[in-house]
This record gives sequence, structure tokens and C-alpha cells, in this order.
Amino acid sequence: MASELPAVRRMASLRAAFGASLVARTRPQSVGLALPSPAPRSAWAAAMEPTPRWLAGLRFDNRALRALPVETPPPGPDDVLSTPRPVPGACFSRARPAPLQRPRLVALSMPALALLGLEASEEAEVEAEAALFFSGNALLPGAEPAAHCYCGHQFGQFAGQLGDGAAMYLGEVCTAAGERWELQLKGAGPTPFSRQADGRKVLRSSIREFLCSEAMFHLGIPTTRAGACVTSQSTVIRDVFYDGNPKYEKCTVVLRIAPTFIRFGSFEIFKSPDEHTGRAGPSMGRNDIRVQMLDYVISSFYPEIQAAHTCDSDNIQRNAAFFREVTRRTARMVAEWQCVGFCHGVLNTDNMSIVGLTIDYGPFGFLDRYDPDHVCNASDSAGRYTYSKQPQVCKWNLQKLAEALEPELPLALAETILAEEFDSEFQRHYLQKMRKKLGLIRVELEGDVTLVAKLLETMHLTGADFTNTFYLLSSFPAEPSESAEFLSRLISQCASLEELRLAFRPQMDPRQLSMMLMLAQSNPQLFALIGTQANVTKELERVEQQSRLEQLSPAALQSRNTDHWETWLQEYRCDVS
Repeated sequence: MASELPAVRRMASLRAAFGASLVARTRPQSVGLALPSPAPRSAWAAAMEPTPRWLAGLRFDNRALRALPVETPPPGPDDVLSTPRPVPGACFSRARPAPLQRPRLVALSMPALALLGLEASEEAEVEAEAALFFSGNALLPGAEPAAHCYCGHQFGQFAGQLGDGAAMYLGEVCTAAGERWELQLKGAGPTPFSRQADGRKVLRSSIREFLCSEAMFHLGIPTTRAGACVTSQSTVIRDVFYDGNPKYEKCTVVLRIAPTFIRFGSFEIFKSPDEHTGRAGPSMGRNDIRVQMLDYVISSFYPEIQAAHTCDSDNIQRNAAFFREVTRRTARMVAEWQCVGFCHGVLNTDNMSIVGLTIDYGPFGFLDRYDPDHVCNASDSAGRYTYSKQPQVCKWNLQKLAEALEPELPLALAETILAEEFDSEFQRHYLQKMRKKLGLIRVELEGDVTLVAKLLETMHLTGADFTNTFYLLSSFPAEPSESAEFLSRLISQCASLEELRLAFRPQMDPRQLSMMLMLAQSNPQLFALIGTQANVTKELERVEQQSRLEQLSPAALQSRNTDHWETWLQEYRCDVS
């Protein structure tokens, strides 16, 4: 008991410091109100912050704020830092986390925090400091909170200035191992990029991001990391099911960790007025800042490319090598997604990492029943970001990055690189990963591509569960005499007749489909404006499949599924034997 007293006293002192910081820094509670932060912070302000112990070893060196332009805050009252505004001529704006009422630690990921050189310590001390500093209620020595300015193409349309509306850069921690990690608080309050929102995240979405970030890492998929999840007694109103019944939810903050959170959209702040939306980037025409960003990103995160081109007379070949590597990393990343059934949900250019990481976990999901047209985002009514479209969407986003890099990288050269690299790198990595999942590791056969494609087709036709199918295949019997029992287990996890009818139900009203077909014949030009041939073709396939299912009995479905799987397993056995 006596050994616990120092930790208990330490926790009490931290709580007291936390309370004092709230007295000094808070106004009457109003969610969405940010607090001022001088830039740089004065010695007096720094002295007012509590002193950490467990986190005392974190050493900040905020290179991004030195290398890239930071907005000079406009004059005005104390809360001017969070006033929504265009931010021209800058990559960052100063920010200040808005304090939360009674922050409480929900979860820590020690493997993620170990990247920063942190080790396990007294539980009470760790919980108290994590709640205090990872909520944003106090700042660590050396932290310089800021919000990053970027633009983006959202659902295929240029949206203009977006930026960190619910996230804040804290700074960059340098470790004894020579690594540099950017820390970011997601849900810490409003910034100049919050528009009409409150800059907050809630417990349910924060837990999802925390768990999925770490799960993706342990699946071997490039991703940002989540170090901590801190909730509070502060609340915001959210319409959980978008059904007009909003309710109060607890404000929650996630500590995110990555080499950088710069994204494709970071380079779109220089965009001229878009031909479709008329919107332009806030730093339109500022090629000098584009050069700064390229120099910073390549020297910091692609040092081998920078070193290989130090003697070049210009930077075009360096920038081409950079774009080539971004293309390859992005192709490998989305190939990894496809192999585990991950659906991002919001693959806008502002959600694409410049270093090839999975970033910004919003309405993501994983496949259950294999469905190439699965949509995990309720806002994606047109199905732009379905599971099967993710590779081509990532390629489209790389095209927009290429456009954003001009004139520092000629567009024709970038497009040639994209055509040469993306599809081949995606296919190579995807097939390599699928071979491993299927145990096809002794020899690579040309027929492996067809075998994988037929597996997915069989899964789709039988409504097989994506993950469970691969799990069962890991125990595929070596002896043909044991195949009957294995086949029974495989078929048992396939969809029922009712589930298949639901999965293949038509998406269009029959009258709408009939009208679209008539329009395609009578006025192809108008048809092209309001619908695509691919969508109508898929709808016709659904109608045909639904008609077949209506005529099936459960016994007939069982027999059909057996035939499908016996055919594929026979081919599979030939490959693995």
C-alpha cells in the first residue's frame, strides 16, 4: 500500500494542476469555442502549463513549421485563432486546443507510443498525464499546436479550401533512434478550417478510429497510428442515424501518430479556378510555396530521392522520382486494402497520404459477405467509393496530384509515370498478397490470376463471408478423402436464400430502369449526362440474378453452392498440390 502512495500523490497533483489550468484558461462551457495561442507562446504561458513526468522525455523539433509558411494570425479578440476564414499564402495556421470537462483516458496503445520512446510506467501517473496532455487541456513543452491548410476533390468535385477542421498538429517528436513522428490531436476543437462545425469528435467514432488504426498496422497495412483515446464530460449534439433525432454525445480526442499528415490535397491549395465548380485554392498562383512544399516533403520523407538528385541542374527528375514512388506506395497500399476487404469510404484527395499511409478513418468498413459493390459510406449514394472501385479511385486521385504539381513536374511526364507504374504495381502486389493468403508460395503459375478471380466470383455467387472463407481455406485438407467435411463447413458460412435475395435486390425502380434503357437508345448524349452504361449494366445483372433467386428453393441453393465450390476447390487442389 505504501508503495502506491507516490503514484497516488502524483496523480492528485496532476489533477490539481489540471484543475488550475482550467480555472486559468476556460470560459463558461461552450463547445466549439477555441482558446487563443500566441505564436510563439510566451515564457509566461509556458510556465502556466503543468510539468509532465511520464511524458517529460518527449523532445519536440517542429520542422514543418520552420520549413513551410505559417499564417500570421489576424488581429482581433482572443478567439480569433478559430475564426473561420480563407488562409492564403500559408500551409499552417496557429491553433489552440479547446479544453474539455473532466477528461478521462479510454485506451492507450503502448506499441504505438513506443514509437515515441515511451515505456509503461505507474498506471495512475500514465492515466493522469494521458488524460491531461492528450486531451489538449495542457500542452507539452515544445508543442506548437497548428492546423494544416489543404484543399481537396470530394466525390470527384473540387471543394476548395478544406484544412484541419477537427484535428491539430501538436509538433514533431524526435526519438533516440533518430526517428521523427508528428503528433496530432483529432477532435481537439475548432480551427480556421472548421467552417460551421465545432471541431469535435465523439466517443463512438473515436473508438472506431483508435481500434482500426492499430488493427490495420497489425495486419501489416501502411497506416497512421493511434496512441491514445481520451473522452470527457463535455458534450456535443449529433444526429447518430441521420433520422432527425439528435442526441448529446461525449467529446473525445484521439492522439494520432505518423511521419507526416501531409496529403495530396496539401498541394491543391495552389489550384486555379476549377472549370466545373469555379472554386480555387487559397494560395492560387503561389508556385514559390509549392517549391517549398516539394523541397520539404522530399528531403524529409524521401531522403534517398533527395540524395540521388543533389547534382541535378533542375528538380524535374527529382520530382518525377518522387511522384513515381508516391504512385507505387499508393498502389501497394490499396492492394493491401483489397486483400483484407477494407473499404475506406471517403477516398477524396484530401484523405490520401503523401507517404502512402491509410489516413482519416471515417465511415470505413470491412466486407462481410463478399460484395464488390459494397458501399460503407451512407453519403455515397452514387457508389463512387465502392470496394471494387478503390484502386481506380486512388489512380484518379494520383492524376489530381500530378495536376497539382505542375509546373514543377510537367503534367505529361507525370501522366506517363502514372500509366507505367500504378496498374502494374497494384496487380503485382495484389497477386503476391493473394498467393500468400491462399498458400500458393512454392511456385508462381500464370493461372493464379484466374484462380483468384474465380474464387472471388464463387464467393460472390454463394454469398460467402470474405474473411471466414480465407480462414477456412487455411485448413484445406491435404487428403481428398477429407474434402466432404471441409466442403460442408465452407458452404455452411455462405448466405441463406433470404440474404442473397436481399444482397442482389435491384437498386432502381423498374420504371426508372426502363426509362434509362429507352433514353440510352433514343438519346445517347443525354443518357451519358445522367447515367453511365456501367451502372445500368450492373442493374440489369441484379434484375437477372434476382429473378433466378426467386425461382430457387433452399435445397436447390445448397446444391448450387456445392457445385460452385466443388468446381473451384478442384482447381485449387491442383495448384497447391
